[in-house]
This record gives sequence, structure tokens and C-alpha cells, in this order.
Amino acid sequence: MNKAGARHGQEAFVLHHYDWSESSQILDLFTREQGRVPVAAKGSKRPYSQLRAVLLPFQRILVHLSKPAKGAEGEGVLTLRSAEWQGGATQPPGAALFSGYYLNELLMKLLGRQDPHPELFDLYAETLAELHSAEEPQAQAALRAFELRLLFILGLLPDLSLATLTQEPVKAGHRYAVSAQAGVIMAPGDDLAQLDGATLVQLQAALLHGSGAALRHACQTALQPLRAVLRSLLLYHLGGQPLRTRQLMIDVQKLIE
Repeated sequence: MNKAGARHGQEAFVLHHYDWSESSQILDLFTREQGRVPVAAKGSKRPYSQLRAVLLPFQRILVHLSKPAKGAEGEGVLTLRSAEWQGGATQPPGAALFSGYYLNELLMKLLGRQDPHPELFDLYAETLAELHSAEEPQAQAALRAFELRLLFILGLLPDLSLATLTQEPVKAGHRYAVSAQAGVIMAPGDDLAQLDGATLVQLQAALLHGSGAALRHACQTALQPLRAVLRSLLLYHLGGQPLRTRQLMIDVQKLIE
């Protein structure tokens, strides 16, 4: 483990937790320095534990971790020495809460343990803030931007500015599909999951630039087709298994309608 992180603490978010014993939990933390790590939080379920109000999803916290816990489930489970709330908003309001859990499940399923990505950590925090304050179109753009950046960082996204087979630049006014296996290809028909070449170039430029704001702006120009494209890509890289949070959102929408 990073010695500096052990001495000075490191920023983290709780992605998931489950019971370890009557009084303790195993947490899946997303940290800026170490990536996703399993952590034993001893005594965190006790009624008088100060950790109960701190170890909640979507709260930025500062944690101090130590060597693996004896008897914890699995290897490499670290021990939580302390955790402090770092201020800011807590959980997203209303329907945005589902989107927050969706982000957490994406990270749980696609991000390997002990694989740090500081840029992704910062984007996650930025996206949570967008879910708190943005109107629905802006919130959807923030989700699409996060999905794109996640695939990009993990090396699962082709260069969107080039037709994969020919390596020729995509052209404005031409429609393209993005396949997990074939990359960027000319759209074979009138499918929903198509993007204009100009949009693809704008998305690729924003990804390379690294600006979350620029990427969200690029996503706003094609929210509906981009959602279909990214849903297909993510489903492939998730092994064809749909996310539980996505299905839950669909079920809730059906109940409301």
C-alpha cells in the first residue's frame, strides 16, 4: 500500500458495503490513490459508532487504511483505521439517486481492484455534483460523459474520429455505428444507435482534451443516439449481463407511467 496514503490519508467514496459480522462491514472503496479497494470497517454497525454517518455512498471522505484485516473475507482486504467526512453534498436528490447507484455499479463491474485512475476519481466526484444541481438534459449528458470517459480510460473505446477498418477520418454528414468488436463503421441502416461524423470528432477531441465540461457539452448534441451506442458497448463489456440499477430504473418508470 502507498505509505504516504497510510500516513496522511486519502480521498475516497463508498461504492458498496455488506455485512461482515454483527458489528462490522466490508466496504468497497473508490480511492483517488489506490483505485477500488476492499476494506474492513470494524465496529461500523454499532449504534454508537461515529462511522455510521460517515460511511455512506456519494460522500467524499478522507480515510486512513492499514494492513489487511485478519479473518476478513478474501485476500488483500485492508483495515479502516479512521474516516472523516470532507464536506459537500451527500446523496443525489430524487430520481438522480438511481443514477448515482448506476455510476457505482459501473465502477464495481468494470474497474479492477488496486487500479488507480485519479482522473476517473475526479470525474466521478464532478458527475455526482452535476446530478445534484443539473436539469434532466444536463444530468443525462453528465452520465454519458462518464460512460465515455470510463470506456476511454480502460482502453475499451475505439478512436471515434477514425473509421476503424480503413483508418480514414470520419466525415461530417455521414452516419456511423460504434461496435465493441468492429469499432467505428459506416451505419448499416436506419438504426437508432448512429452518430454523425461531426459528433464523433467532437467527442474524440473532448476525450483527448480531458475537460469534463467539454465532454458533457459534446454529449448534449446527441443524447438519444449516444445513449443507445453506449448501452450497446457497455452491455458487451459487461459480458451481456444488464446492470441491476438500470433495470430498477426501468421498473420504477413503468410504475410511475
